[in-house]
Amino acid sequence: MKKVKLEIIGLSYSQTQAGAYALVLGEVKGKRRLPIIIGGFEAQAIAIQLEKMTPSRPLTHDLFKNFADTFNIKLKEVIIYNLVEGIFYAKLICDDKEKEIEIDARTSDAIALAVRFECPIFTYEFILSAAGIILEDQPKEGILPAIEEPVVKKASAEKDDKDLTKKSTEELKEMLKGAIDSENYERASRVRDELNKRKKS
Repeated sequence: MKKVKLEIIGLSYSQTQAGAYALVLGEVKGKRRLPIIIGGFEAQAIAIQLEKMTPSRPLTHDLFKNFADTFNIKLKEVIIYNLVEGIFYAKLICDDKEKEIEIDARTSDAIALAVRFECPIFTYEFILSAAGIILEDQPKEGILPAIEEPVVKKASAEKDDKDLTKKSTEELKEMLKGAIDSENYERASRVRDELNKRKKS
C-alpha cells in the first residue's frame, strides 16, 4: 500500500473530553487533516519536544530515546497503519543496523517518539479517506502547551454523541463543515465518525 507522509499541524484542548487533547496531523502534499484524540501526558510529551523545552529529568519518551541511542537502535519511521472503531493503530519501524523490526505502539506514544527521533510519520490512503477532514484553506495551527485541564466535562461528550445520532445526514454534513470552519477539529472528528457509522449501516 502507498504511504502518505504526515506532519504535525497542532495540538489543542479537547472541548468535550476532560483531560484529553486533539492532535492534528496533516498530509504534507495535500489539504487533508487527521484529528486524533490523545491523553494529557502524551500531549505534554509532544508539546515539550516541539517547543524545544528540556525537562529537569528525562520523561518516559526521553528515557526510551536515550535507551535506543545507547544500544544503537534507530527509529526510522512511524506508521499509523489501521483504524478500527475510531481507534488508530501505529507501529515503530526500528533498525539496529542488522535487522529491521516493527514494534506495536499507541499512536500518541509513537508520535511523541517520532518528534524526538526526528523521523517521518506516515499513514495509508484508506485511513485518510475514512478519517481525514479536508480544509480549503490552511491556517497555521498553534502548539498549545498541555498544562491546564479543559473546562468541559466528559458528560458533555456523551450528551454530544447522543445529540449527533438524532441529526439527519444532511444536518451532520453542515455541522462538519461548521466545525472545520471554526477549527474545532475534535468536534469535527466526532461528527465524521457518526457519518462513517451511517455509511457502514
